[in-house]
This record gives sequence, C-alpha cells and structure tokens, in this order.
Amino acid sequence: MRITTCAGLYLEELGIERGLSANTLDAYRRDLEIYSRHLSRAGIEEVADVGPDVVSGFLRRERRAGRSPATVGRRLSAIRGLHRYAVATGVAPDDPTSEVVGPRKVRRLPDALTVPEVERLLASPSGREPLARRDRALLEFAYATGVRASEAVATDLADLEDDPELLRVRGKGSVERWVPVGRPARKAIEAWVAGGRSGLLRGRAEPALFLNGRGRRLSRTGLWMIVRRHAKAAGITRRVSPHTLRHSFATHLLEGGADLRVVQELLGHADLTTTQVYTRVDTTYLTEVHRTFHPRGGGSRVPRGPSA
Repeated sequence: MRITTCAGLYLEELGIERGLSANTLDAYRRDLEIYSRHLSRAGIEEVADVGPDVVSGFLRRERRAGRSPATVGRRLSAIRGLHRYAVATGVAPDDPTSEVVGPRKVRRLPDALTVPEVERLLASPSGREPLARRDRALLEFAYATGVRASEAVATDLADLEDDPELLRVRGKGSVERWVPVGRPARKAIEAWVAGGRSGLLRGRAEPALFLNGRGRRLSRTGLWMIVRRHAKAAGITRRVSPHTLRHSFATHLLEGGADLRVVQELLGHADLTTTQVYTRVDTTYLTEVHRTFHPRGGGSRVPRGPSA
C-alpha cells in the first residue's frame, strides 16, 4: 500500500476510533505529509519498503534543520503510529520504528504567575461595558477552573445551567469532567450574562458562553489576545498566555496543599506524570521553610523537643 493511502486511513482511525481533537489530527497530518515527501524524494512509495535507517535518516534531517526536540519527538510519534497501524492491518510485515530512539524529552517547568500577579490580572478589566464584563468573567473563569484554552472557548452557557457551582468540561478525546467554579468567577459570569452577553448577541442565537465583539463564539486567538492585553495592563512584563492561567491554577492548588490526584482530575490529565510537573517548589520557598523550621536553619521558630 502507498504511504499516502496508509496515512489517510491511519488518520481516519485516529479521528473516529480514538476521538483525537482536530488540532492533534492536523498536527499529525502535517507531520506525516512531511515524512511522506521525504520518502518520496528517497524513491520510497510503499509502506512495506521503509526500513529503520530511512526513519533514522529522516529524524537526523529534521534535527539538522533546527527542529526542536519536542517537534522531532511529535513527528516520530506520528510516524511510529503509522507504521504500527500498517503492521496491525497487515499492510507491512514489521515496524521500522521499533528500534528507533527518539530525542530526549525536556520537561519544561510551568511558568506560573504569583498570587499577587493573578490578582492584578483579574482586576485589570474595568468598567460596565459588555466587553469589559466579558473580559472580567473570562479571566476569573480561566483561573478558577484551570481549563485549556480550547475548553474555555468551547464552553456553552448550558454547561453551567444545571449547577452554577460546577462546570461540565468536554476535554481531550471527548472525555467529560466536572470542575468547580469559585464564587468570584460565578459572580463575574452572572454579571456578564445579565449585563453584557445579550447586548452583543443583538437578538441572535448563540450557545457559546463567551462571545467576540460580533456576538459569535470567541476564538482561541481572541482569548489569547485578551489575556495578553490585560497582562500588559496589569504590569506583568513576562509572556502570559491562557495556558499560564492553567499552570497558575494547578500550582496554586498544590502549594495550598491540594492532593495531586485531585489536581489531575481537575486538569483532565489522563496520566498522573503529566500533573507531576507542577509539584516543583520554588527554591527560595524551600530555603525559607528550612531556615524557619529546621533546628539548625537559623530561624526563630525552633520546635522544642521532648523533655529528657
């Protein structure tokens, strides 16, 4: 079977059987198109004709082209999935990626905002205009729930109607979860729905909770621009994105003593190891705790031992 045909069937299975998001499918599709063009230039058109040296050569070329380890790793993941699919369906006798080692994964620590920075960000939208009410509700909502950007813009008003204290989130792989919505976020959402949302709709029907200035569902790009604009207005000089609020949500919960598995459930992580990246503790905080509480730390709060 030709590589392009096999890739098309594989992507179809990913979309239907495994329920991957459109963004993930698009990334895999681009990766496999790049891989297919590389094979075509090497004179290889059939899946069964690909050997380990060919796959390794493709990865070396990607690294020489300056691709990041994350990009190379994702492309290998797409390629590995394609060849495993070919073996499982009898298209190819073996998997040429089975002995290929991918780039070492570098787990970047989440860049969370401090609590004072979050408070400044949430206080940035001012006024009673519809867009100001929307921005205030949106920022409170994002920090209160820790949802992904795609989940935030996909939220419908109906997702809060059954229980205003809980949000029904449609996450990756079409898996639903329930996330609590704090009181400040609920109040901001109520003010937005009562005093701003209908004004932007202008009589049109739109299920989305958050709207753009034309009364349509807010896009991920629109969300990103709102967060960036208010971060700048709040005097936060480092780069801030919707995902920064998700990182801050998780980090602040864990710093407050929340259980890691509870945070995993709230974030919608399928694997606990994904959540564990948030368990880092700032070294300054570690030093402060040691100095304060350790008998030889030099602090004033020294616990007394039992009487001899």
